[in-house]
Amino acid sequence: MTSVDEPARHGGRGHDSARTRADILDVATQEFARAGYDGARVDEIAARTRTTKRMIYYYFGGKEQLFTAVLERAYGVLRDAERRLDVEHLDPVAAVRRLAGLIFDHHERHPDFIRLVSMQNLRGADHVAAAARLSRIGPPTLEVIRRTLEEGQRSGVFRGDVDAVDLHAVISSFCFFRIANRRTFGALFGRDLADPARREHYRTMLGDLVIAYLTAKPPAD
Repeated sequence: MTSVDEPARHGGRGHDSARTRADILDVATQEFARAGYDGARVDEIAARTRTTKRMIYYYFGGKEQLFTAVLERAYGVLRDAERRLDVEHLDPVAAVRRLAGLIFDHHERHPDFIRLVSMQNLRGADHVAAAARLSRIGPPTLEVIRRTLEEGQRSGVFRGDVDAVDLHAVISSFCFFRIANRRTFGALFGRDLADPARREHYRTMLGDLVIAYLTAKPPAD
């Protein structure tokens, strides 16, 4: 793509630039989640942010780069929540429940994140692989899970054949399915997995399932 000159600014304030970028990312997240990558239109994003395609190209470079920036920010929100998680003072069982609850809450509060991830899986995770910032950092939760597992295994509370990545996959699978498959599951079985009246039931059930797995006796070889 040919380079785009910086659009004329009013006052030249950095705060305005940051706010414009944030507004564009807010609307782009909604549009990509709603219409998918192929269906989303930069013209529509520009119209909804009261800016121009030229401004979007200046800030992000094009649709591909804009979508990558949307993904980076979506994953960044989760990473920030993970970094703020404090389980050091908890015993291993309580720490795992707190970790599971964090992922449960985040997936519920950010349905657009679920849609974006689903879309990326269909596309072979090409934009995730291209996101330089994501490739440089691993989920902070993995390190917390790793330390918690090691503590639980040393004390004999947790089985010794579970690693952090597998445990993260187990927790994320339940949380992801609950939101991503809400409509189809409801149509098939007549139950809304995201019904607020059953929220605490499912949040507790997730913790129970994970702890039951971690404390079960490993199968004999």
